[in-house]
Amino acid sequence: MTQPIDFDVMTPGEGNVSGVSKSDRQLLTTLFALGREVASVLDLDELYRKLPALIARITDFHAMAVYLVDERQGDLRIAYAEGYPHGSTSMRLKLGEGLVGRAVEAGRPLLANDVADEASYIDVVAGTRSELVVPLRRKGRTIGALNLLSRNVGEFAPAEVETLRNFTAAVAIAIENARLFESERRYSDTIETLAEISREFAGILNLNELLERIAHRLKRLIDYRTFGILLVDDESDMVRMQYAVRYDDRLPPKAVKIGEGLVGYAALHKVPVLVDDVSKDPRYIKVVADARSEMVVPLLVKDRCVGVFDLESPELAAFTKEHLEMLTPLAASAAVAIDNARLYEELRRNKERLAKEVAFAETIQRALLPTVLPKRIKGLDAAMRLEPARELGGDFYDFLALEPHTLTVAVGDVSGKGVPAALYSAFAGELVRSRTYRRRYTKVRTSPAAILQSMNTILHARQLESYYCTLCYAHFDFKRRTVTMANSGLPYPIHASLEGCGQVHSPGVPLGSLPGITYDDVTIDLKAGDAFVFYSDGISEAMNAAGEEFGTGRLVGVIEQHREKPARDVADAIFTAVYDFCGNAEQNDDRTAVVLKITA
Repeated sequence: MTQPIDFDVMTPGEGNVSGVSKSDRQLLTTLFALGREVASVLDLDELYRKLPALIARITDFHAMAVYLVDERQGDLRIAYAEGYPHGSTSMRLKLGEGLVGRAVEAGRPLLANDVADEASYIDVVAGTRSELVVPLRRKGRTIGALNLLSRNVGEFAPAEVETLRNFTAAVAIAIENARLFESERRYSDTIETLAEISREFAGILNLNELLERIAHRLKRLIDYRTFGILLVDDESDMVRMQYAVRYDDRLPPKAVKIGEGLVGYAALHKVPVLVDDVSKDPRYIKVVADARSEMVVPLLVKDRCVGVFDLESPELAAFTKEHLEMLTPLAASAAVAIDNARLYEELRRNKERLAKEVAFAETIQRALLPTVLPKRIKGLDAAMRLEPARELGGDFYDFLALEPHTLTVAVGDVSGKGVPAALYSAFAGELVRSRTYRRRYTKVRTSPAAILQSMNTILHARQLESYYCTLCYAHFDFKRRTVTMANSGLPYPIHASLEGCGQVHSPGVPLGSLPGITYDDVTIDLKAGDAFVFYSDGISEAMNAAGEEFGTGRLVGVIEQHREKPARDVADAIFTAVYDFCGNAEQNDDRTAVVLKITA
């Protein structure tokens, strides 16, 4: 039968040693040595590995185990065992169950000299005939038990029980110290890991990569079984699963309304949820078949919830307050990183969308510019070239053949760059066409100056004060052999002939700047071999790295040098000269040149 033994604990060094027997003094010496052995070890695993050899100096056994009380579960688990069969160390005992459970519940050693006589004996190690259980007590509290097994009946003597009782007092202290040291080390490692993870999260802007990295890094802190990252969808008022690590790929993705279930509750109230037994919580929505406990941590950016961490386990009370304390700062870092990644993703999509739209607008803008002269224009060689500073520009040109043997040339430059300038230039170009073709429906012949005046009135009425348009409008009449032009601020066109090469003085106020402006016509006779170059200030004002402008003088020199060549060669020579002058300096304005040569 079992023998609950109630000895006074004899702590090494306690009482008067004088007068004790030699064997008692040897026992005390042994206890002192064993106590020092266990007290010097702060690594829990190392402590457990030392115990069998230390206990063997007190008594014989063929198997031993250290049981510890699981405070959350309220039962006993095997922390270390030697001589136990494989797989048996995962067993758990309730308090009062088996000889170990009875000894822990009573807080006193329990000796069974023949386990065959014990109804409560649980056979774990085959061949066991006697068992001794000595509780591990610390400050009046039982934290576990030392369980010794032997193949011999009556293996353990009462004197050995007393010695082991004193020894386990030192073991209990050593276990508590090692646990405390391990806890502090884990806390320090956790803080370092959290800092490392937070730094890592901050550098990831791809959302899918970030979520995967969060899940993997979280495994270093909590050994979860099922984990999900759900993000708030503000448009649908839902919390949707974005990334999941689960043991069953057949599980459906989770999506709940904000406020519903444990996940929705945490998202709505912005508080963590820790449930030891989900079957007892009416908020729980069953998704994982064997889930028993769940922990949900909201991902907060200031006072806004962007999502949640959701952990589920098939074990009761699998998650602790310590887990929650670890996850809370990690969730804060992850929330900011997720928010940044989502913003970056939105910006990337917007950028791609805008890039497509700008590319399409660029195609449209170029399609609006003529690439050849109208048909039936004889005795004229023309070339045109436009290079915007950005994808879209404010420069434009057009060729219009209103009547036989005539050609209208318009070259314009809108202030600014990019999309606004492109829209404004499209409107200005349409005004050129509409004002020009009105002559078909009126008996009054409209001069270039009158057309500029009409355009100025319309553009000024739009009240786009920060935008204006410079435009040179030239009407070539090959029957009368004249060109009549009016200018509203575009650089003076260049006329090259046998008599020389120079600018055509034609001043004018930019269109849309001021109301009631009038413009002057300039008429020049046409001769075979004449060349006219219309250009925007992106040519004459092009700058090199030193801040020097290309200038009109250089432009006149290039045209004079290449005057005898075809119009295309003249246009290319102009741009080549500008490139050579500017070098690697950034192009800061649109560049346009239109070259017309009278060939007959």
